[in-house]
Amino acid sequence: MPSHASQTSPGRTRRSYDQFCATARALDSVGDRWTLLIVRELLAGPRRYTDLHADLPGVSTDVLAARLRHMEGEGLAARRRQSRPASGYVYELTERGRALLPVLTALASWGAPALGKPRPTDAVRAHWWALPLRDAVRRAVGEEVAALVDVVLPEGAFHLRLGDAQDGPLYGEGPAAEGADVRLELDAEACVALTEGSVTLADGIRAGTVRAGFRHGDRAGLARALGADD
Repeated sequence: MPSHASQTSPGRTRRSYDQFCATARALDSVGDRWTLLIVRELLAGPRRYTDLHADLPGVSTDVLAARLRHMEGEGLAARRRQSRPASGYVYELTERGRALLPVLTALASWGAPALGKPRPTDAVRAHWWALPLRDAVRRAVGEEVAALVDVVLPEGAFHLRLGDAQDGPLYGEGPAAEGADVRLELDAEACVALTEGSVTLADGIRAGTVRAGFRHGDRAGLARALGADD
């Protein structure tokens, strides 16, 4: 029996699994190469096409453009003109696109044990650790705690938003402009251990593989939760 095909652009179609199955339907939307990694980037907030291309090394311009069109068609992302004085367009996730956060978090935990050491051909971006480390910090301090967390790796720095960022960026490049509540310094090996769950954040702080500092305000509760109140 011939397969149905979903329209992605004029003159081009993409095949469906043609299975009345929730998993198959999900893969019809996000199973193409690069799609979930684009979601990973857009969880940091609206991004320009050029920024996405820079942080997705290996993707061609044609493939990136096709994936973004597909994501718009599936209701995962939207393209909008930037407000003045900025110019041009940005892409941002819809509510349905943001709902993929737990999928990406689970994939990161599942994939962490297979990371090993970086290969010579591997690209590296510090912020690629943002989502799994955000999950590790939330497990440590509780899902309802609102906090800004600066994370410093040898490859660079980024910041995490906890608790009150359900409708906004979950992370961003560089230190938090408004000042973070917590600063964590660690390396890729510690990131792997935290992501796969073999080490808790409190264990890492006590062992010295994670260094924690508290910037301002009364964060005694955070310090206790992270095992850093000694």
